Amino acid sequence: MNRPIRTLAVFCLLLFGALMVNATVIQYVEAGELNANPSNRRVVDATFARERGDILVGREPIATSVPSDDEFEYQREYLAPFRYAHVSGYFSYFSQTGIERTQNSVLSGDDSRLFVTRLVDMVSNSEPVGGSVELTLDDGAQTAAYEGLEALGPSTEGAVVAIEPSTGKVLAMVSSPSFDTNRFADHDFAALNDTFEELDAREDEPLLNRAIQTTLPPGSTFKLVTAAAALENDIATSADDPVPGGPSYQLPLTDISVENGGRDCGSGDIPFTQAMEQSCNTTFLALADEIGVEDMQEQAEKFGFNSSYLDDLPLQAESRYPGDLDEPQTALSGIGQSDVAATPLQMAMVAAGIANDGTVMKPYVVDEVRSPDLDVLDRTDPSELSEATSPETAEVITEMMVNTVSVGTATPAAIPGIDVAGKTGTAESAPGRPPYAWFVSFAPAEDPQVAVAVLVEAPGGQQEIAGGTLGGPISRAVTEAVIDQ
Repeated sequence: MNRPIRTLAVFCLLLFGALMVNATVIQYVEAGELNANPSNRRVVDATFARERGDILVGREPIATSVPSDDEFEYQREYLAPFRYAHVSGYFSYFSQTGIERTQNSVLSGDDSRLFVTRLVDMVSNSEPVGGSVELTLDDGAQTAAYEGLEALGPSTEGAVVAIEPSTGKVLAMVSSPSFDTNRFADHDFAALNDTFEELDAREDEPLLNRAIQTTLPPGSTFKLVTAAAALENDIATSADDPVPGGPSYQLPLTDISVENGGRDCGSGDIPFTQAMEQSCNTTFLALADEIGVEDMQEQAEKFGFNSSYLDDLPLQAESRYPGDLDEPQTALSGIGQSDVAATPLQMAMVAAGIANDGTVMKPYVVDEVRSPDLDVLDRTDPSELSEATSPETAEVITEMMVNTVSVGTATPAAIPGIDVAGKTGTAESAPGRPPYAWFVSFAPAEDPQVAVAVLVEAPGGQQEIAGGTLGGPISRAVTEAVIDQ
């Protein structure tokens, strides 16, 4: 063989080698990533042409697949679209959100846990069928949360989250305004694009899941974190211990004075429980200043601030407690202002952690994953996220929260015959707009079954902006829906 032919042969051999390496990388190394890419139209076409599994609440479907009379054979149908929109999400030709996105491999039948099912389908020459996903949500609690926000008016912006304190199960998650997920199941792609552009352009952002994607100043509900830090650092040891009160508090290193809005906070030291019952700003400003930014941040992070912890839904925003606050900002953080920001899920976790003797459980939404034959393939086991406080600290805060519902600012959440622990919050917002109304609670106080957080970002037609007035009745309705079962 002469040299030019040998050179050409080697070159061709290298080309074949490169081709084989590239094919191997695509077929085996990158196959999973390429298959899961939502831009892969071949995968979307294939999933549209098969029966997608159900999303279940209490073993009843909230999302299912029904026969279609077009080329795709099946179409997604949402049975309570507005009520569950931000949890179920939607499955469209162009994108997926919510549970439809995070559990897509199971629902489409491509998950490795469904290998045996796929093998049987292949042998029998049957079309693949997706598995089902059962959620932790409680339909009664979800309905109470949804209807509670709806009752505030058609332009209400807000969210409700309810958690089972002992496990971390999310029992309710509602964001307002909501939207009709069935509009995204349309096989008319021009109409589908118009729907997305219409909803995406709205100023009230109906596609945003405010329960986990909106972080706002938590206001006085954050006083629970400040109280925990004070007790954990031995600044106070009981509900009766004296803490700073008074009609006003001058922020350190400034001439700015903060008052209590006319609430009874004494003229000097007052019992800790009175400070909580009356939501005394002067008390919690002084406590945060004494505790200091490092210990305040540490306590906030023990409840989940500055971290991500929800695996079942996409795009969770981290609640924020910065570690670089100066002295006046640290004092303001004690009342949930300054640069402190939280999601409704985070504040529900604060309440749930106190309810659970100081232990914060990792929140989750997916309870079970099942095969098309309803065999359980996977079940979520509750897991501990952190030890936020000692049981003794949690007990003291619970006592003060019960008093806050009985005789303090949180009376709208009271339920006859049941000890409810609660805390109101009203946080300053941007200039020219109303404040944010917050409410957190758990009940029964002696054996907590549910912890609730309510955020009303913009009330629809309501004149009075207060956490107790707006959030208390919603929290009570959600609590009753869980307890009365």
